[in-house]
Amino acid sequence: MASQHYHELLLLSTLLFVFISLSTQSHETLVFPVRKDPTTLQYITGIYQRTPLVPVKLLVDIGSGFMWVNCENHYISSSYRPAQCNSKECALAESFTCNTCNDSPRPNCNNNTCGLFPENSIINLSTTGDVIDDVVLFRSIHGNFATVPHFLFSCGSNNLMEGLASGVQGVAGFGRTKIGIPTQLSSVFNIHPQFALCLSSSPSSNGFIFVGNGGNYKLAPGIDVSSSLMRTPLIINPVSTGGVSFEGETSPEYFIGVSSIKIDGKAMKINTTLLEIDDEGVGGTKISTVTPFTIMERSIYKAVTRAFIKAAEAKKMKSVASVKPFKTCFSSESIKSTRVGPDVPIIDLVLGSEDVYWRVFGANSMVEVKEKEVVCLGLVDGGLSPRTSIVIGGLQLENNFLEFDLGVMLYPPTSLPEFLNRMRWRLTWHFLISF
Repeated sequence: MASQHYHELLLLSTLLFVFISLSTQSHETLVFPVRKDPTTLQYITGIYQRTPLVPVKLLVDIGSGFMWVNCENHYISSSYRPAQCNSKECALAESFTCNTCNDSPRPNCNNNTCGLFPENSIINLSTTGDVIDDVVLFRSIHGNFATVPHFLFSCGSNNLMEGLASGVQGVAGFGRTKIGIPTQLSSVFNIHPQFALCLSSSPSSNGFIFVGNGGNYKLAPGIDVSSSLMRTPLIINPVSTGGVSFEGETSPEYFIGVSSIKIDGKAMKINTTLLEIDDEGVGGTKISTVTPFTIMERSIYKAVTRAFIKAAEAKKMKSVASVKPFKTCFSSESIKSTRVGPDVPIIDLVLGSEDVYWRVFGANSMVEVKEKEVVCLGLVDGGLSPRTSIVIGGLQLENNFLEFDLGVMLYPPTSLPEFLNRMRWRLTWHFLISF
Protein backbone atom coordinates (compact mmCIF):
# COMPACT_ATOMS: atom_id res chain seq x y z
CA MET A 1 0.00 0.00 0.00
CA ALA A 2 1.02 3.62 -0.43
CA SER A 3 3.14 5.12 2.32
CA GLN A 4 2.18 8.31 4.16
CA HIS A 5 5.12 8.38 6.59
CA TYR A 6 7.18 11.57 7.03
CA HIS A 7 5.26 13.60 4.47
CA GLU A 8 2.95 16.50 4.98
CA LEU A 9 1.30 19.14 2.92
CA LEU A 10 -0.01 22.55 3.95
CA LEU A 11 -2.78 24.42 2.24
CA LEU A 12 -4.00 27.99 2.17
CA SER A 13 -6.93 29.22 0.10
CA THR A 14 -6.87 32.69 -1.48
CA LEU A 15 -7.02 33.62 -5.30
CA LEU A 16 -4.95 35.43 -7.92
CA PHE A 17 -1.34 35.48 -6.86
CA VAL A 18 -0.27 39.10 -6.47
CA PHE A 19 3.23 39.34 -5.04
CA ILE A 20 5.47 37.20 -2.88
CA SER A 21 8.52 38.42 -1.02
CA LEU A 22 10.96 35.74 0.05
CA SER A 23 12.99 36.01 3.20
CA THR A 24 16.18 33.99 3.09
CA GLN A 25 18.81 33.69 5.77
CA SER A 26 22.21 32.27 4.89
CA HIS A 27 21.65 30.64 1.52
CA GLU A 28 20.28 31.48 -1.87
CA THR A 29 16.80 30.83 -3.21
CA LEU A 30 16.69 29.93 -6.90
CA VAL A 31 13.87 30.86 -9.23
CA PHE A 32 12.56 29.39 -12.48
CA PRO A 33 10.31 31.76 -14.47
CA VAL A 34 7.45 29.71 -15.96
CA ARG A 35 5.39 30.77 -18.98
CA LYS A 36 2.20 29.11 -20.24
CA ASP A 37 2.32 28.25 -23.93
CA PRO A 38 -1.01 29.41 -25.44
CA THR A 39 -1.08 26.74 -28.14
CA THR A 40 -0.25 23.60 -26.17
CA LEU A 41 -1.19 24.87 -22.67
CA GLN A 42 2.15 23.53 -21.48
CA TYR A 43 4.21 25.30 -18.80
CA ILE A 44 7.68 26.23 -20.01
CA THR A 45 10.80 27.32 -18.16
CA GLY A 46 14.41 27.88 -19.21
CA ILE A 47 18.00 27.42 -18.10
CA TYR A 48 21.46 28.25 -19.43
CA GLN A 49 23.60 25.21 -20.12
CA ARG A 50 26.87 23.97 -21.66
CA THR A 51 30.18 25.60 -22.63
CA PRO A 52 29.75 28.01 -24.31
CA LEU A 53 26.43 28.74 -22.59
CA VAL A 54 23.19 28.53 -24.56
CA PRO A 55 19.59 29.09 -23.42
CA VAL A 56 17.49 25.91 -23.28
CA LYS A 57 13.68 25.86 -23.01
CA LEU A 58 12.22 22.99 -20.97
CA LEU A 59 8.77 21.61 -20.21
CA VAL A 60 7.94 21.82 -16.49
CA ASP A 61 7.03 18.34 -15.23
CA ILE A 62 6.91 18.06 -11.44
CA GLY A 63 6.32 14.31 -11.80
CA SER A 64 9.47 13.61 -13.81
CA GLY A 65 12.35 12.28 -11.76
CA PHE A 66 15.15 14.11 -13.55
CA MET A 67 15.99 16.71 -16.16
CA TRP A 68 16.57 15.59 -19.71
CA VAL A 69 17.68 17.51 -22.80
CA ASN A 70 17.69 16.58 -26.47
CA CYS A 71 21.32 15.71 -27.20
CA GLU A 72 20.74 14.95 -30.91
CA ASN A 73 19.82 18.51 -31.83
CA HIS A 74 23.18 20.34 -31.99
CA TYR A 75 24.27 19.62 -28.43
CA ILE A 76 27.77 21.16 -28.52
CA SER A 77 29.68 21.60 -25.28
CA SER A 78 33.30 21.36 -24.23
CA SER A 79 32.35 20.69 -20.60
CA TYR A 80 29.96 17.74 -20.85
CA ARG A 81 31.03 14.51 -19.17
CA PRO A 82 29.42 11.06 -19.49
CA ALA A 83 28.77 9.18 -16.24
CA GLN A 84 30.90 6.04 -16.24
CA CYS A 85 29.14 2.81 -15.39
CA ASN A 86 29.39 1.85 -11.69
CA SER A 87 30.41 5.39 -10.77
CA LYS A 88 28.95 7.36 -7.86
CA GLU A 89 27.06 9.47 -10.40
CA CYS A 90 25.34 6.37 -11.77
CA ALA A 91 24.52 5.21 -8.25
CA LEU A 92 23.02 8.61 -7.47
CA ALA A 93 20.94 8.43 -10.65
CA GLU A 94 19.86 4.91 -9.66
CA SER A 95 20.74 3.67 -13.12
CA PHE A 96 20.53 -0.06 -13.86
CA THR A 97 21.84 0.01 -17.43
CA CYS A 98 25.25 0.40 -19.06
CA ASN A 99 25.22 1.78 -22.61
CA THR A 100 27.61 1.39 -25.53
CA CYS A 101 27.88 3.26 -28.83
CA ASN A 102 29.75 2.27 -31.98
CA ASP A 103 29.88 5.79 -33.46
CA SER A 104 32.21 8.69 -32.69
CA PRO A 105 31.88 9.83 -29.05
CA ARG A 106 29.42 12.67 -28.37
CA PRO A 107 26.61 13.42 -25.92
CA ASN A 108 24.32 10.37 -25.85
CA CYS A 109 26.87 8.24 -27.69
CA ASN A 110 29.56 7.03 -25.32
CA ASN A 111 30.84 3.63 -24.27
CA ASN A 112 30.63 2.41 -20.67
CA THR A 113 28.08 5.10 -19.79
CA CYS A 114 25.11 4.43 -17.53
CA GLY A 115 21.65 5.22 -18.82
CA LEU A 116 18.16 6.31 -17.83
CA PHE A 117 14.84 6.37 -19.65
CA PRO A 118 13.82 9.97 -20.39
CA GLU A 119 10.08 10.29 -20.98
CA ASN A 120 7.82 12.68 -22.84
CA SER A 121 4.69 12.58 -20.67
CA ILE A 122 2.69 14.51 -23.28
CA ILE A 123 2.78 11.59 -25.72
CA ASN A 124 3.71 8.88 -23.14
CA LEU A 125 6.93 7.91 -24.92
CA SER A 126 10.20 6.82 -23.30
CA THR A 127 13.60 6.14 -24.86
CA THR A 128 17.06 5.25 -23.57
CA GLY A 129 19.50 8.04 -22.84
CA ASP A 130 22.97 8.44 -21.38
CA VAL A 131 23.48 10.02 -17.97
CA ILE A 132 25.83 12.98 -18.35
CA ASP A 133 26.75 16.10 -16.45
CA ASP A 134 27.45 19.60 -17.70
CA VAL A 135 27.52 23.22 -16.64
CA VAL A 136 24.07 24.65 -15.82
CA LEU A 137 23.23 28.19 -14.70
CA PHE A 138 20.15 28.85 -12.57
CA ARG A 139 18.63 32.22 -11.73
CA SER A 140 18.67 33.58 -8.19
CA ILE A 141 15.84 35.65 -6.73
CA HIS A 142 18.43 38.41 -6.26
CA GLY A 143 18.97 38.69 -10.01
CA ASN A 144 22.33 36.95 -10.29
CA PHE A 145 23.09 33.44 -11.53
CA ALA A 146 24.13 30.36 -9.59
CA THR A 147 26.44 27.96 -11.44
CA VAL A 148 26.45 24.18 -11.14
CA PRO A 149 29.56 22.88 -12.94
CA HIS A 150 28.43 19.22 -12.88
CA PHE A 151 24.65 19.00 -12.98
CA LEU A 152 23.41 15.45 -13.66
CA PHE A 153 20.76 14.86 -16.31
CA SER A 154 19.88 12.48 -19.11
CA CYS A 155 20.05 12.81 -22.87
CA GLY A 156 16.87 12.70 -24.92
CA SER A 157 16.50 12.24 -28.66
CA ASN A 158 14.65 13.84 -31.57
CA ASN A 159 11.71 11.41 -31.38
CA LEU A 160 10.94 12.69 -27.86
CA MET A 161 10.29 16.20 -29.22
CA GLU A 162 6.87 15.31 -30.61
CA GLY A 163 4.03 17.16 -28.94
CA LEU A 164 6.25 19.60 -27.06
CA ALA A 165 5.73 23.34 -27.40
CA SER A 166 7.72 25.16 -30.06
CA GLY A 167 11.39 25.54 -29.13
CA VAL A 168 11.27 23.19 -26.15
CA GLN A 169 14.30 20.90 -25.98
CA GLY A 170 13.57 18.70 -22.99
CA VAL A 171 11.99 18.41 -19.57
CA ALA A 172 12.70 20.06 -16.22
CA GLY A 173 11.98 17.25 -13.75
CA PHE A 174 11.09 18.27 -10.19
CA GLY A 175 10.15 14.76 -9.08
CA ARG A 176 11.03 12.96 -5.86
CA THR A 177 14.40 11.42 -6.77
CA LYS A 178 18.04 11.94 -5.86
CA ILE A 179 18.75 13.71 -9.17
CA GLY A 180 15.49 15.64 -9.38
CA ILE A 181 16.15 19.37 -9.73
CA PRO A 182 15.19 20.31 -6.13
CA THR A 183 17.34 17.58 -4.59
CA GLN A 184 20.43 18.30 -6.68
CA LEU A 185 20.24 22.05 -6.04
CA SER A 186 19.71 21.42 -2.34
CA SER A 187 22.88 19.35 -2.21
CA VAL A 188 25.02 21.69 -4.32
CA PHE A 189 24.05 24.95 -2.60
CA ASN A 190 23.27 23.63 0.87
CA ILE A 191 19.77 25.06 0.70
CA HIS A 192 16.52 23.70 2.08
CA PRO A 193 15.28 20.78 -0.09
CA GLN A 194 11.94 22.08 -1.26
CA PHE A 195 10.30 23.84 -4.15
CA ALA A 196 7.28 26.12 -4.45
CA LEU A 197 5.10 26.41 -7.53
CA CYS A 198 2.87 29.23 -8.76
CA LEU A 199 1.57 28.86 -12.33
CA SER A 200 0.11 31.86 -14.11
CA SER A 201 -3.14 31.47 -16.03
CA SER A 202 -2.05 34.14 -18.54
CA PRO A 203 0.41 33.42 -21.38
CA SER A 204 1.49 37.07 -21.15
CA SER A 205 2.77 36.90 -17.57
CA ASN A 206 5.23 34.63 -15.81
CA GLY A 207 4.56 32.13 -13.10
CA PHE A 208 7.44 30.90 -10.95
CA ILE A 209 9.05 27.93 -9.29
CA PHE A 210 11.19 28.73 -6.25
CA VAL A 211 13.76 26.22 -5.02
CA GLY A 212 15.34 26.31 -1.58
CA ASN A 213 13.46 28.83 0.53
CA GLY A 214 12.58 27.71 4.05
CA GLY A 215 8.90 28.59 3.83
CA ASN A 216 9.37 32.33 4.40
CA TYR A 217 6.84 33.58 1.87
CA LYS A 218 4.88 36.78 2.39
CA LEU A 219 2.12 38.34 0.38
CA ALA A 220 2.11 42.09 -0.04
CA PRO A 221 1.44 44.05 2.06
CA GLY A 222 3.32 41.88 4.53
CA ILE A 223 0.84 39.03 5.00
CA ASP A 224 2.63 35.89 6.18
CA VAL A 225 1.03 32.83 4.57
CA SER A 226 2.45 30.43 7.16
CA SER A 227 -0.16 31.52 9.71
CA SER A 228 -3.10 30.37 7.54
CA LEU A 229 -2.19 26.86 6.49
CA MET A 230 -3.86 23.48 6.61
CA ARG A 231 -1.98 20.17 6.44
CA THR A 232 -2.43 16.85 4.72
CA PRO A 233 0.03 14.00 4.00
CA LEU A 234 1.84 13.62 0.72
CA ILE A 235 1.73 9.98 -0.32
CA ILE A 236 4.38 7.83 -1.98
CA ASN A 237 3.06 5.51 -4.67
CA PRO A 238 4.99 2.25 -4.09
CA VAL A 239 5.02 1.42 -7.80
CA SER A 240 6.65 3.60 -10.46
CA THR A 241 4.25 5.36 -12.82
CA GLY A 242 6.94 5.99 -15.46
CA GLY A 243 6.94 4.57 -18.96
CA VAL A 244 9.91 2.32 -18.08
CA SER A 245 10.52 1.15 -14.52
CA PHE A 246 12.20 -1.58 -12.50
CA GLU A 247 10.83 -3.83 -9.78
CA GLY A 248 10.77 -2.07 -6.43
CA GLU A 249 11.05 1.40 -7.93
CA THR A 250 8.64 3.92 -6.39
CA SER A 251 6.95 6.74 -8.28
CA PRO A 252 8.67 10.16 -8.34
CA GLU A 253 5.25 11.83 -8.67
CA TYR A 254 3.38 13.65 -5.92
CA PHE A 255 0.18 12.03 -4.66
CA ILE A 256 -2.31 13.34 -2.10
CA GLY A 257 -5.02 11.57 -0.12
CA VAL A 258 -8.39 12.74 -1.38
CA SER A 259 -11.01 11.01 0.78
CA SER A 260 -14.20 12.53 -0.66
CA ILE A 261 -15.52 15.25 -2.97
CA LYS A 262 -18.15 17.86 -2.17
CA ILE A 263 -20.15 20.15 -4.43
CA ASP A 264 -21.39 23.27 -2.61
CA GLY A 265 -20.76 21.51 0.67
CA LYS A 266 -22.63 18.29 -0.18
CA ALA A 267 -20.64 15.07 -0.30
CA MET A 268 -21.18 12.75 -3.26
CA LYS A 269 -21.44 8.98 -3.28
CA ILE A 270 -18.37 7.60 -5.03
CA ASN A 271 -16.39 4.38 -4.87
CA THR A 272 -13.82 5.44 -2.28
CA THR A 273 -11.58 2.45 -3.01
CA LEU A 274 -10.67 4.25 -6.24
CA LEU A 275 -9.20 7.05 -4.12
CA GLU A 276 -6.69 4.68 -2.54
CA ILE A 277 -3.47 3.41 -4.13
CA ASP A 278 -3.39 -0.37 -4.25
CA ASP A 279 -0.38 -2.70 -4.13
CA GLU A 280 -0.02 -2.44 -7.91
CA GLY A 281 0.24 1.36 -7.76
CA VAL A 282 -3.24 1.86 -9.25
CA GLY A 283 -5.67 4.50 -8.00
CA GLY A 284 -5.21 7.59 -5.86
CA THR A 285 -4.84 11.26 -6.73
CA LYS A 286 -1.74 12.94 -8.12
CA ILE A 287 -0.72 16.47 -9.09
CA SER A 288 0.45 17.07 -12.66
CA THR A 289 1.83 20.08 -14.53
CA VAL A 290 1.67 18.28 -17.90
CA THR A 291 -2.08 17.59 -17.78
CA PRO A 292 -4.02 20.73 -18.84
CA PHE A 293 -7.28 19.83 -17.05
CA THR A 294 -8.12 17.55 -14.16
CA ILE A 295 -8.91 14.00 -15.27
CA MET A 296 -11.22 11.73 -13.27
CA GLU A 297 -12.02 8.04 -13.50
CA ARG A 298 -15.38 7.70 -15.26
CA SER A 299 -17.60 6.84 -12.28
CA ILE A 300 -16.07 9.69 -10.24
CA TYR A 301 -16.40 12.04 -13.20
CA LYS A 302 -20.07 11.18 -13.67
CA ALA A 303 -20.83 11.66 -9.98
CA VAL A 304 -19.09 15.05 -9.93
CA THR A 305 -20.72 16.34 -13.11
CA ARG A 306 -24.19 15.17 -12.06
CA ALA A 307 -23.88 16.93 -8.72
CA PHE A 308 -22.40 20.01 -10.36
CA ILE A 309 -25.27 20.27 -12.87
CA LYS A 310 -27.84 19.89 -10.08
CA ALA A 311 -26.18 22.65 -8.06
CA ALA A 312 -25.88 24.78 -11.22
CA GLU A 313 -29.62 24.51 -11.85
CA ALA A 314 -30.21 25.96 -8.39
CA LYS A 315 -28.14 28.95 -9.52
CA LYS A 316 -30.25 29.16 -12.72
CA MET A 317 -27.26 28.37 -14.92
CA LYS A 318 -28.39 27.41 -18.43
CA SER A 319 -26.93 24.17 -19.84
CA VAL A 320 -25.82 24.16 -23.49
CA ALA A 321 -24.24 21.70 -25.92
CA SER A 322 -20.86 20.29 -24.94
CA VAL A 323 -17.58 21.57 -26.37
CA LYS A 324 -14.78 19.00 -26.67
CA PRO A 325 -13.02 17.84 -24.60
CA PHE A 326 -15.61 19.01 -22.05
CA LYS A 327 -19.09 17.56 -21.59
CA THR A 328 -20.66 19.95 -19.07
CA CYS A 329 -21.14 23.44 -20.48
CA PHE A 330 -23.30 26.49 -19.75
CA SER A 331 -24.28 29.75 -21.37
CA SER A 332 -21.98 32.58 -20.32
CA GLU A 333 -24.94 34.93 -20.08
CA SER A 334 -26.49 32.82 -17.30
CA ILE A 335 -23.44 33.06 -15.01
CA LYS A 336 -22.44 36.02 -12.88
CA SER A 337 -18.83 37.06 -12.29
CA THR A 338 -17.15 37.30 -8.88
CA ARG A 339 -13.66 38.10 -7.63
CA VAL A 340 -12.93 34.36 -7.62
CA GLY A 341 -14.15 33.80 -11.17
CA PRO A 342 -17.56 32.68 -12.48
CA ASP A 343 -20.23 32.29 -9.80
CA VAL A 344 -20.58 28.52 -10.08
CA PRO A 345 -20.86 25.64 -7.56
CA ILE A 346 -17.76 25.20 -5.42
CA ILE A 347 -15.83 21.94 -5.62
CA ASP A 348 -14.05 20.72 -2.49
CA LEU A 349 -11.51 17.91 -2.57
CA VAL A 350 -11.57 16.69 1.02
CA LEU A 351 -8.11 15.61 2.14
CA GLY A 352 -8.56 13.08 4.90
CA SER A 353 -10.19 15.30 7.50
CA GLU A 354 -13.37 17.28 6.88
CA ASP A 355 -11.46 20.36 8.03
CA VAL A 356 -8.76 20.00 5.37
CA TYR A 357 -9.80 20.51 1.78
CA TRP A 358 -8.69 21.89 -1.56
CA ARG A 359 -11.37 24.38 -2.55
CA VAL A 360 -11.85 24.98 -6.27
CA PHE A 361 -13.65 28.21 -7.17
CA GLY A 362 -14.94 29.17 -10.61
CA ALA A 363 -11.62 30.65 -11.76
CA ASN A 364 -10.05 27.19 -11.43
CA SER A 365 -13.02 25.03 -12.41
CA MET A 366 -14.40 26.71 -15.56
CA VAL A 367 -13.03 27.16 -19.07
CA GLU A 368 -14.32 30.01 -21.22
CA VAL A 369 -15.06 29.33 -24.89
CA LYS A 370 -15.38 32.94 -26.04
CA GLU A 371 -16.36 32.32 -29.64
CA LYS A 372 -19.38 30.32 -28.48
CA GLU A 373 -20.22 32.46 -25.41
CA VAL A 374 -19.97 29.30 -23.36
CA VAL A 375 -18.17 28.26 -20.19
CA CYS A 376 -17.47 24.60 -19.50
CA LEU A 377 -16.56 22.63 -16.41
CA GLY A 378 -12.84 22.01 -16.84
CA LEU A 379 -12.85 18.31 -15.98
CA VAL A 380 -12.16 15.45 -18.37
CA ASP A 381 -13.55 11.90 -18.37
CA GLY A 382 -10.60 9.57 -17.77
CA GLY A 383 -12.46 6.45 -18.80
CA LEU A 384 -12.67 3.13 -16.96
CA SER A 385 -9.72 1.70 -15.01
CA PRO A 386 -7.13 4.47 -15.50
CA ARG A 387 -3.76 4.07 -13.77
CA THR A 388 -4.53 7.06 -11.49
CA SER A 389 -8.12 7.80 -10.48
CA ILE A 390 -7.74 11.59 -10.25
CA VAL A 391 -5.04 13.67 -11.93
CA ILE A 392 -5.17 17.30 -10.80
CA GLY A 393 -4.19 19.31 -13.87
CA GLY A 394 -2.90 22.73 -14.79
CA LEU A 395 -6.19 24.67 -14.77
CA GLN A 396 -6.81 23.72 -11.16
CA LEU A 397 -3.21 24.61 -10.20
CA GLU A 398 -3.07 28.05 -11.81
CA ASN A 399 -2.90 31.14 -9.59
CA ASN A 400 -2.39 28.87 -6.62
CA PHE A 401 0.78 28.72 -4.56
CA LEU A 402 1.97 25.20 -3.77
CA GLU A 403 5.02 24.29 -1.73
CA PHE A 404 6.54 20.81 -1.75
CA ASP A 405 9.04 20.36 1.07
CA LEU A 406 11.27 17.32 0.59
CA GLY A 407 13.26 17.75 3.80
CA VAL A 408 11.70 14.90 5.73
CA MET A 409 12.03 12.56 2.76
CA LEU A 410 15.76 13.13 2.54
CA TYR A 411 16.51 13.23 6.25
CA PRO A 412 14.11 10.93 8.16
CA PRO A 413 13.56 11.83 11.83
CA THR A 414 15.29 9.69 14.44
CA SER A 415 12.61 9.92 17.13
CA LEU A 416 8.86 10.36 17.52
CA PRO A 417 9.17 13.91 18.99
CA GLU A 418 11.40 14.94 16.09
CA PHE A 419 8.97 13.35 13.65
CA LEU A 420 6.02 15.26 15.13
CA ASN A 421 7.98 18.49 15.03
CA ARG A 422 8.85 17.99 11.39
CA MET A 423 5.29 17.06 10.58
CA ARG A 424 4.33 20.46 11.91
CA TRP A 425 6.77 22.45 9.81
CA ARG A 426 8.14 20.30 7.00
CA LEU A 427 6.81 18.54 3.93
CA THR A 428 4.50 21.35 3.10
CA TRP A 429 2.33 22.37 0.27
CA HIS A 430 0.40 25.62 0.50
CA PHE A 431 -2.00 26.87 -2.01
CA LEU A 432 -3.01 30.46 -2.31
CA ILE A 433 -5.96 31.68 -4.15
CA SER A 434 -6.70 35.39 -4.68
CA PHE A 435 -7.25 38.72 -3.11
